[in-house]
Amino acid sequence: MKTFLFPLFGAAAVLAAGAANANDRYAERPPVVVSPDLSAPWVLQLGHAPGIVRQSRQEAQPQRRYRRLAEPDQLRTAAVQAPAKRMVMRPQIDPIYLPQEVAYDGPQKPGTIVIDTRENFLYLVGKNGKARRYGVGTGKPGFEWSGTHKITNKRVWPDWRPPAVMIAREAAKGRYLPTYLAGGMENPLGARALYLGSTEYRIHGTNQPWTIGGAVSSGCIRMRNEDVVELYERVNVGTTVVVM
Repeated sequence: MKTFLFPLFGAAAVLAAGAANANDRYAERPPVVVSPDLSAPWVLQLGHAPGIVRQSRQEAQPQRRYRRLAEPDQLRTAAVQAPAKRMVMRPQIDPIYLPQEVAYDGPQKPGTIVIDTRENFLYLVGKNGKARRYGVGTGKPGFEWSGTHKITNKRVWPDWRPPAVMIAREAAKGRYLPTYLAGGMENPLGARALYLGSTEYRIHGTNQPWTIGGAVSSGCIRMRNEDVVELYERVNVGTTVVVM
């Protein structure tokens, strides 16, 4: 009988011990304390254990610096000074040749155009001893002339047909003129033209305003474009022109 009960008590003891171990599995365990001096990788995996500060992954890894590539429109190049633009300075017209009202005591009646080729002035005679004076360019040496004519025609942006004698004369100097040039900014007759009698002479504009006030033409009377436009509006066909 004793022999039979001993194994039974042994089995009961084993079962009781197993039940106690099962209950210990769910019992509250004391905290694990790890020395802060330990720095092995397995310690870092323990999380928030007392006495140790877990270093974040970002802090643990060395900081890498990346240089952002500039966008194409943000690329900077070495400072290179741009070449200066070449500017051609034209002589400025003397203010004395700009239009102005002046006194006139000559013999011509109002409405007459008087051109002084020595002083390079054109006068549009007005009333009450007044005249409208403009600066002009006149014939260069060898091309001076004088006389009285009527305005026989008026043109806006006139075409230019150089006389044959002018074409031959300029060709001898190595300068070749066209036989015809349509009106426009490149045309030497400028914005307006007043034709004098049956001659080849005209009062006309110019694309070289800095020449006003000099003896520069082949006999024609030059004016600034804005001045010849004004004169064109003030006079009519049949107006008397006195060149002296």
